[in-house]
Amino acid sequence: MQHAPADLGPIKPRTMDFDLEDMPRYWMAGLPVSTAIGNALHLIFPMGERFFVRAVRHYMGEIDDPELREQIRGFFGQEGRHAHEHERVFETLRQQGYDIDTFLRIYKKVAFDTIERISPPALRLSVTAALEHYTAIMAEGALAHQGTLEMVHPKMQRLLRWHAAEEIEHKAVAFDVLKSVRPSYALRMAGMALATVLLGAFWVAGATMLLRQEKGLGLREAARQLRATQQREPIVRRVFLRGLREYLRPSFHPWDNNNLELARRSFQQLAEEAA
Repeated sequence: MQHAPADLGPIKPRTMDFDLEDMPRYWMAGLPVSTAIGNALHLIFPMGERFFVRAVRHYMGEIDDPELREQIRGFFGQEGRHAHEHERVFETLRQQGYDIDTFLRIYKKVAFDTIERISPPALRLSVTAALEHYTAIMAEGALAHQGTLEMVHPKMQRLLRWHAAEEIEHKAVAFDVLKSVRPSYALRMAGMALATVLLGAFWVAGATMLLRQEKGLGLREAARQLRATQQREPIVRRVFLRGLREYLRPSFHPWDNNNLELARRSFQQLAEEAA
């Protein structure tokens, strides 16, 4: 716990009121490819975040540190609300004519009914800590590179800014639980390997599924938009390669990168908009 910023304070879920009515079909830069990449995260986040809660809760009884126990409770509350808000996007996608339920059934069967069921609890916790590192990097990218959020429709922008800020706030909770109950570098690396494969595979699969339903979007135009998206937001380099490089360091801790001020500014902006 000595790694956390002294001014972190309590981790608490925030009640938000997001208006997702009349969300444009292409809410990211007005483009189907960029939007599909974002919508794929909407699809995989809710079940993933509930998995995070289950993985950490399994070890709650082994945590003696009262400060960490309190942070875990805040982590549960924040992740539960994130899952709920992202699931609200499901209905918007259905109303826009997308068939998302086939993908969701396959995702649940493979990732949770199969892989989660056969994986030992320690590996599930390790995967959670690694995925939390990836989501914290994504959150920092969204808040630090304002040009990306500026291309997002204002209604979706508020949801993403809120989620990103809370991801930064609780980014070390699962890692600290892992370090407390199973402090093995080999286990940490096994979790990172599995997390990287699963996140990459389901993210690509979800985006591909959505793009295949875009009538009139040819392969050439889709490839052009993908190149433009990668030039603007190089996900492989900024998220995956950076995440691996940092996590491989034996002494790594999520708060080595103290970006709490980014989250604080985002919360302040959301409060000002609400007022």
